[in-house]
Amino acid sequence: MTVSLEVAEGVGTLRLDRPPMNALDIATQDRLKELAEEAADRDDVRAVVIYGGERVFAAGADIKEMQNMDHAAMVRRSRALQDSFTAVARIPKPVVAAVTGYALGGGCELALCADYRIAADNAKLGQPEILLGLIPGAGGTQRLPRLIGPSRAKDLIFTGRQVKADEALAIGLVDRVVPAAEVYEQAHAWAAKLAQGPAIALRAAKEAVDTGLETDIDTGLAVERNWFAGLFATEDRERGMRSFVAEGPGKAKFL
Repeated sequence: MTVSLEVAEGVGTLRLDRPPMNALDIATQDRLKELAEEAADRDDVRAVVIYGGERVFAAGADIKEMQNMDHAAMVRRSRALQDSFTAVARIPKPVVAAVTGYALGGGCELALCADYRIAADNAKLGQPEILLGLIPGAGGTQRLPRLIGPSRAKDLIFTGRQVKADEALAIGLVDRVVPAAEVYEQAHAWAAKLAQGPAIALRAAKEAVDTGLETDIDTGLAVERNWFAGLFATEDRERGMRSFVAEGPGKAKFL
């Protein structure tokens, strides 16, 4: 399989495994969607790590496969391409991308689907589709400007240039840069900590933030208000407040 889902300590690792560069061909896209939906549904998965292995995250789409597709074929395929990435973005649980080596094109777009990105100090990220006479087609023109702002996103998309880890951190494309050997360990630790948290509240927080970014502020505030009130019906809210009153902040256990 080109993508696998391994679960340990409440953390599901979506592992890309298509040597040598984890090129995202159609079979890999479809498998990614299938396993993202599985991770979303499984109760034993409370947080997710996306990982391509020690050497490379994903160097992009399979260009040899795409070269043989005409306009009609891509019209039929483009929705499925986007849907595979959207399935990752809509996992209703904390998701962290552990980025090693190259995250280019579709690889960068996949990292954009995570809530948090931890990159190796040797990582390189970018949207080089323009160099092929194309634009990003798996969400890059939408998720990238939402993350780093329109001007910076246009710079990367217009030029197709790659950014190293330090610049990616400076512009907000990644959230943490660590030695390459520590990327997965730190990503798993981030996910494992959140896997111990209140699952429904984390889901609510993710949906409220993501919905708010896609709509007007009044609609976003309504989503926040409804979730906020609704969480008062949960056992986690009772446990959290009871622990706060009895023991002080940060002591509640939600599992």
